Amino acid sequence: MTQQQQQATYDAIVIGGGSAGLSGAVMLGRSRRSVLVIDGGQPRNAPADGVHGFLTRDGLPPAELVAIGRDEAKSYGAQILDDEVVGVDGDVGTGFTVRTAGGVTVGARRLLVTTGLVDELPDIPGLADRWGKDLLHCPYCHGWVVRDQAIGILGVNAMSLHQAQMFRQLSKDIVLFHNDELRLTDDERTQLTARGIRLVEGKVAAVRTESDAITGVVLADGTFVGRQALTVTPRFVARAAFLADLGLQPVQHPMGVGEYIPADETGLTAVPGVWAAGNVSNLMAQVGAAAAAGAMAGAHINGDLIAAETRIAVAELSASAS
Repeated sequence: MTQQQQQATYDAIVIGGGSAGLSGAVMLGRSRRSVLVIDGGQPRNAPADGVHGFLTRDGLPPAELVAIGRDEAKSYGAQILDDEVVGVDGDVGTGFTVRTAGGVTVGARRLLVTTGLVDELPDIPGLADRWGKDLLHCPYCHGWVVRDQAIGILGVNAMSLHQAQMFRQLSKDIVLFHNDELRLTDDERTQLTARGIRLVEGKVAAVRTESDAITGVVLADGTFVGRQALTVTPRFVARAAFLADLGLQPVQHPMGVGEYIPADETGLTAVPGVWAAGNVSNLMAQVGAAAAAGAMAGAHINGDLIAAETRIAVAELSASAS
């Protein structure tokens, strides 16, 4: 889309063009709303070979899913702008102004924020290079791919114990690396033993790879523990710095796993006229859940616009009759 094709103001601007944003755009487009999707091109799942757990799309490369979604959104009139939003101001009464890194300024009556999150990984040499390959975090997203392999769980917080139990469903060979980070109770240690999960004490110093594959981890004392795959719980941080001028700031998640933008079940945030969907507001959402949340938010944005338009129409009718 060229700048000449842009409108001055859209019914809705969707900030973020992943599954949540494109689903919202489709819902709004099918409601005959003018929609602009602005996407910075930094999808969280870019390192992954395929999307999993999404009915009819299992194994599809993430970029292909986005391409299909873009085509669907555009078929209902949505416009796509490849750019990064750097600031938003205004309100539901006067309208919102969205500014991009590319110098575009455009208005919106309503906003749908679907910018996702950033996965912050522990600072362990060799770890980040394996992210989305044989370093995983979600048993439902990619656990099936590493089933029956020798899997290691990097201890980082209380979620690591839960992660170990989840991956134990997929393999009998599970090692939980204490990593000098865990505070396990006697009951928790008993649970690990009962499930056949081996606990390895000591700090993890590095991840070792060979021929583009993890071979194991090296502990601080030099001990090498062979593994074929590793899992870790990242710190999830919502991409939301551009919302600061609206008074929307990420808050700490109740589970202590990162920062998110709170929203109700429809996606409405604390700022009237601004909805959020996908990982920016639900740190645990998989692709299917994000798509569903985007569609829900799009429907509620349309309903909110209908209500506003009805109030205006009634006021105009009353004025003409007086």
